Amino acid sequence: MASKKVLIVYAHQSSGSFNSAAKDAAVEVLTAKGCTVEVSDLYAMKFKATATAEDITGKVKNADHFCYGEETKLAWEAGKLTADITEEQSKLTEADLVIFQFPMYWFTVPAIMKGWMDRVLTLGFAFTHEKRYSQGIFKDKKAMLSFTTGSQESMFSANGINGDMNVTLWPLQNGILHYCGFQVLAPQIFWAPSHVPSEARGTMLEGWRTRMQGLLGEHPLAFTPLDCFDGEKGYQLKPEVHEKHAAKEFGLTVGIHLGKALPPNNQMKAGV
Repeated sequence: MASKKVLIVYAHQSSGSFNSAAKDAAVEVLTAKGCTVEVSDLYAMKFKATATAEDITGKVKNADHFCYGEETKLAWEAGKLTADITEEQSKLTEADLVIFQFPMYWFTVPAIMKGWMDRVLTLGFAFTHEKRYSQGIFKDKKAMLSFTTGSQESMFSANGINGDMNVTLWPLQNGILHYCGFQVLAPQIFWAPSHVPSEARGTMLEGWRTRMQGLLGEHPLAFTPLDCFDGEKGYQLKPEVHEKHAAKEFGLTVGIHLGKALPPNNQMKAGV
């Protein structure tokens, strides 16, 4: 792990929070292992969450019919994105691993972190039509989610009232991280730390510290490669892929399940 660069994109308002403690533990352990760690503290930075024409310096191509994706692609190519975006893009370009540290809000990331994703992962810089998923621009980088929940683990189960956490994670891990090509490491989930004794929170943090000792050597989660889909037929799975998995009990992934049972823990553990 020596000389590796880690970017922690952190979203919590309080330095006294469990999320802050998890972020600090990551900085401490990874730095001690020889990594260069940089933290983007989004609330402290007052990072703008909304994706607007203000993200571009100078004139836009079509002000009457503004298309954020196309306009920011042109601005990125011309070096006309605002400084707050280009600074984060520079950090991301340098990083070998990106850790998103946050409290889960409404089954997803807080608005300020979603704004980071919307504004920093611009078309051209983070993805193109040709370069996405397993052929993505960031395929040599790793990324992961590290977050707290407000609900107990049992509530996020297949029989729980919140539903399967694997399903909850699919849009974030496949639709954002893997879409940009990242090798997605299994998430670090801190289940309802505000509802457990301080000793239990300490145990959670120790588990995180232990995991970080070998974090960059972990195998990523499995996603179906882009070449398994037929681009000329609406990116549907190729018939031979269907045939190969016809006799198997579970589908390929949570999102692409072939009408079969969802593979258990597919978005939470590598190698399952």
